[in-house]
Amino acid sequence: MRILQIIPSISLVYGGPSQVVLELSAALAREGIKVTAIATNSNGDTGQKPLDVPLNVPVPQDGYEIIYFRCTPFRRYKFSLDLLKWLNLQAHKYDLAHIHALFSPISSFAAKICHQQKLPYILRPLGTLDPADLRKKRLLKQLYALILESANLANAAAIHFTSPQEAKISERFGVSTRDLVIPLGVTPPNKQENHKATIHTRFAIPANTPLVLFLSRIDPKKGLNLLIPALEKLLKEGLNFHFVLAGTNPQNRDYEEKIKLQIYHSPLREHTTITGFVTGELKSALLQAADIFVLPSYYENFGVAVAEAMVAGTPVIVSEQVHICQQVQESESGWVSKLEVSALAKLLRVALQNPHECQRRGLRAKEYALQHYSWDAIARQMIQVYQQILLAQQS
Repeated sequence: MRILQIIPSISLVYGGPSQVVLELSAALAREGIKVTAIATNSNGDTGQKPLDVPLNVPVPQDGYEIIYFRCTPFRRYKFSLDLLKWLNLQAHKYDLAHIHALFSPISSFAAKICHQQKLPYILRPLGTLDPADLRKKRLLKQLYALILESANLANAAAIHFTSPQEAKISERFGVSTRDLVIPLGVTPPNKQENHKATIHTRFAIPANTPLVLFLSRIDPKKGLNLLIPALEKLLKEGLNFHFVLAGTNPQNRDYEEKIKLQIYHSPLREHTTITGFVTGELKSALLQAADIFVLPSYYENFGVAVAEAMVAGTPVIVSEQVHICQQVQESESGWVSKLEVSALAKLLRVALQNPHECQRRGLRAKEYALQHYSWDAIARQMIQVYQQILLAQQS
């Protein structure tokens, strides 16, 4: 079986979606599937240099291959005519395409080409069908859907949702394409000795100070406008903690700077470390060193960072709009908050004042994540679906 993974950019600066394609491709390859991932070389939208990679040729990686194509100067749209030309010529060599993203020119035109070339494809919307997301640029998205996306959804073999809640609330634009609900996976972090001491020393954080970690894209939807006042409230109460803000936003630098300035002019300033974008060993160490991981998003189709914190053994506090909140609650992997400053502050207070309960929930989180978010298990589920789609096409 030859599978094509298509995504506008595979750079890790774009967060979870890119990481998912990399890890899914590797997991499929371990199961014997031949995988090619295609993407632009975009590496940020506002002046960053593109990825330093060979273009238009396969680059071997973790048992599969990636082909990068030059992104147009308008990098916010992550468009590449070369990628679409390649797909038009090479689509017949593949059995199925898995397209990641909607309302993105590369993904939209890739779906059109796959349909024209009779290559069955799955669409993964990345939360873009959430009503809250559709309200942003509503009229433009309605027009885009009318011209391109509703037909792409109708012609897809399946729509890949990552949680039952995402599937339940998603807008379908009147189409009845098959739902496919398969969660995303996470890779357990490399076990690091003295990771707490490493992080405390590296960032000059006083020893024995509980760490509250936010590790995600710095975006308005992530609920920082709730988290920062909640932490300020706890600081006024005299609670001891240190806040670590890890992440960036290559598509909205203005909002990122706004958050940094807000913290700079806040009492939190002396109790906060802002790391910027993190990956590799530093990311792994932060996830393991944190006492509490917090993501109070206004909407989140899955929340890869939440699952990463869980598999690292860190209890999580998420909002009721993070769509794996039910799993967090039922497995006692952490706490679920309403989208209110007072509710978030209350749960943070409970967690900070009960370190033994934090530890217990962290162990439950790791146990649950290892059992349910294993990439190898998810790859096997995905292969079964790929095979079902191909059999249906042949009949």
